[in-house]
Amino acid sequence: MKLFTGSQIKEQDTYTIEHEPIKAIDLMERAAKAITHAITERWDQRKKVVVFAGPGNNGGDALAVARMLSEQGYTTNCYLFNIHDKLSDECAANKLRLLDQKRVNNFTEITVNFDPPVLDENTLIVDGIFGVGLNKPLAGGFASLVKYINQSKATVVSIDIPSGLMAEDNTYNVKANIIKADLTLTIGQKKLSMMLADNQPYFGELKILDIRLSKEYTERTDSRYNIIEASDIRPLLRKRNEFAHKGQMGNALIVAGCYGMAGAGVLATKACLRTGAGRVTARIPKRNYNIMQISVPEATLRIDTEETCFANPINSEDFDALGIGPGLGTQENTAIAMISQIRSSQCPIVIDADALNILSNHRAWMQQLPKGIIMTPHPKELDRLTGNVSNGCYERLTKTQELANRLQAYIILKGHYSVLCTPDGKAFFNSTGNAGMATAGSGDVLTGILTALCARGYSQQEACLLGMYLHGLAGDIAAREKGMESLIASDIIDNLPLAFKELTL
Repeated sequence: MKLFTGSQIKEQDTYTIEHEPIKAIDLMERAAKAITHAITERWDQRKKVVVFAGPGNNGGDALAVARMLSEQGYTTNCYLFNIHDKLSDECAANKLRLLDQKRVNNFTEITVNFDPPVLDENTLIVDGIFGVGLNKPLAGGFASLVKYINQSKATVVSIDIPSGLMAEDNTYNVKANIIKADLTLTIGQKKLSMMLADNQPYFGELKILDIRLSKEYTERTDSRYNIIEASDIRPLLRKRNEFAHKGQMGNALIVAGCYGMAGAGVLATKACLRTGAGRVTARIPKRNYNIMQISVPEATLRIDTEETCFANPINSEDFDALGIGPGLGTQENTAIAMISQIRSSQCPIVIDADALNILSNHRAWMQQLPKGIIMTPHPKELDRLTGNVSNGCYERLTKTQELANRLQAYIILKGHYSVLCTPDGKAFFNSTGNAGMATAGSGDVLTGILTALCARGYSQQEACLLGMYLHGLAGDIAAREKGMESLIASDIIDNLPLAFKELTL
């Protein structure tokens, strides 16, 4: 699914109007019907409805919804903010339709002063003040209105996007001046800001309404941002040859787990095996031998000369992929061995956790990373890699895209919506996963999954897309059985077989 920018959303509306063809006012009517239906499905006429409409097309939607709700017997009070005496054409047309209908309980057009209505727990607010066209923080009277709404006990439904929130970049927005909706009814598709963690308090429940915007525009228009879904992933899956043997299914090397962190190596190695790698070798310090031999008997072990850490790289010529970093430790001899291992390896490489922390302490080494390397930082690791703390999720996403381009790397920024940033500047948000996966070891599992997919011959981009989706899907399956509170990293591994099965149904 493509995520369009605010300007592309406007273009899609215009394209739909010109090529369906349909009048702009009729397209607005279609949207208002979908919004009204979503509202009447949830709340009956016992709710007192207060509609706040702005001067643009978002306000036009709200006025049309006020008319439709009043036609269905809802007590509806409507406030149109027209402080600059300038309404969009469709907003002005819907104002006249509302007045001609004469069923709305009360209509007030605000041009100067505003006496706010009482908003109690029995009030349903329809927020149509500003939409995706907003490009600066709210101030003055509109900011005061937002604060008044947010401090009330009323239920708030926002049309398309909560007023005050911008469609993409909210880095320097004023958080207090953004509507906190209980339900957001967004038109056509999600907006980029809806995928970013620091904006989640404003949406409440999010529902997408299909108003039949042009599919032709969607198909022919390139988007920098995308959401990956099952329909995108299924075509990537390779069918296993019935006559395949382990030598044809990929030979993976996992370098992970210093003494005291053996579990990271266990999880990454198990995940690599469960993702279908034909052979997996784990490079471990001496003291982790018994733990690994008992925990993962299917793996081959290559023992370091050091007792407690990785200190000596090994020849990786025979391996099809390398995963390095989970629980590795950051001592200097390990750091030197890590960069030496990466430089000498010609196969696809996945780096995570302490390997990323080492690079943060030796940022000059990043210039030695091979093109096509896969990096899987969480937000704090990304900030350390870039050298400064990001001011919000949008800025961090932008920095990730810039780093992926500069290094020609594939970077998965982990989170509720993990996002893959590719060397060509695109970003792919994952649609699977849940809050139960916020647990130690979850990232180690992802490293093992990605390493296995690379070893099996998937390209780096294919491995990242498929790996993110499988990882989240296995976590979702685990959460269905165990609940999010009790989910641990090994549950994700245990449910990888079911995730593969669900994708191949």
